Amino acid sequence: MPRVICAVFVLAMLALTACGGGDSGSTSTSGATTTPGNADPTDVEVIDGWVTSLRHGDVDAAAGYFALPSVAENGPILVRIRSLEDARRFNESLPCGARLIRADSAGEFTTGTFRLTERPGPGSCGSGTGNIAKTSFVIDDRKITQWRRVGAGGGGAPAPSSPT
Repeated sequence: MPRVICAVFVLAMLALTACGGGDSGSTSTSGATTTPGNADPTDVEVIDGWVTSLRHGDVDAAAGYFALPSVAENGPILVRIRSLEDARRFNESLPCGARLIRADSAGEFTTGTFRLTERPGPGSCGSGTGNIAKTSFVIDDRKITQWRRVGAGGGGAPAPSSPT
């Protein structure tokens, strides 16, 4: 199953087109986020902490950002994360690292826009490096309860909408 997830993710990343500009967000010495967008600063901290851990190849730390249980939807693949080991395997299956460059909220979803990078560990981002990817998150109590890959750039699928 992890190979299928990895293959789907690699194919999706290869399909994305590169987008220009934009430095990664950062945290100031006061702890305030400087990531562009309207997202809740606490959600931005969680997303940035997760993606920074992953970018550095620390899948154990990245796994720790997921609530138990939670879900991750990467294209047609839905992963039910019921244990820390499930979260670890999911994070390990992602071949690219990334830098958070924007975060916007709509309802319960916070959508992070990322610039893809290589990262230590299994897989290779390859030609995906430098491309843009988007993921929508639901974060409760500083933990990711939903991770859903969504479109990138101007031509991608819209972020999920929250139930009314």
